[in-house]
Amino acid sequence: MSGHVDNPRPLPYQGSGVKGFGHVAVEAEHMGQITLPGNPPIAVTLRRSAQARRLSLRLSQIDGRVTLTLPRRVPEREALGFLRDKEAWLRGHMEARGEDVRIAVGAVLPVEGVPRVLRAGTGRSVALAPDAVAVPGPEERMAARLQGWLRTLARERLAEASDRHAAALGRPYTRLTLRDTRSRWGSCTADGALMYSWRLILAPPEVLDYVAAHEVAHLAEMNHSRAFWDTVERLYGDWRGARRWLRDEGGGLHRYRFGD
Repeated sequence: MSGHVDNPRPLPYQGSGVKGFGHVAVEAEHMGQITLPGNPPIAVTLRRSAQARRLSLRLSQIDGRVTLTLPRRVPEREALGFLRDKEAWLRGHMEARGEDVRIAVGAVLPVEGVPRVLRAGTGRSVALAPDAVAVPGPEERMAARLQGWLRTLARERLAEASDRHAAALGRPYTRLTLRDTRSRWGSCTADGALMYSWRLILAPPEVLDYVAAHEVAHLAEMNHSRAFWDTVERLYGDWRGARRWLRDEGGGLHRYRFGD
């Protein structure tokens, strides 16, 4: 059993017309990919699921992928008609999400919540300025080198926050790892292991600190009960603004592509 802070889930449009957050059925047959014509054309993955009860169109807020899920007995032509009917909805949400940002000279990347222009640097180390990040070395290595530097900075900030909250709680953790997770910002296992997304270093410091407090609180309360949230508040203070930021803005941290 583990506790975790979720990443934003895909934004769906179901046949019932109800909007919300949720998962498509896990057991699904991949039917291939089609292109919805227009400006720009939209690649749509078709999946058929025995568990689906209605047509479901989903846009991932994380990677921008579009998936159309069909119940077992719904013909493909009906699904394509549903897709065309929802084209305006889909394009509106795709525009709101924005384009992915490839890491290169001139791109703008948030570091600790502050937008900074990426520049070619000199010397041996990545240099952080108030409005820029200078990355030395060949431009084709910029993404890899910058990602390594960001992960190191993320580890420093998250270790400091985790140590501070664990000391206040009186519960030590066993280890701390970083990953590039798409489904959650952090987790805590029953044996006290903390895991965080390194992309939290792109968020404002108070958001990173909230996630650390959230996961450390699971060392005492492996649930999301009232006692758990009281523990988070004792460690962090009013957590609602940081949690709201993650819900509204967190998906955008996955728009920055480091060659993956």
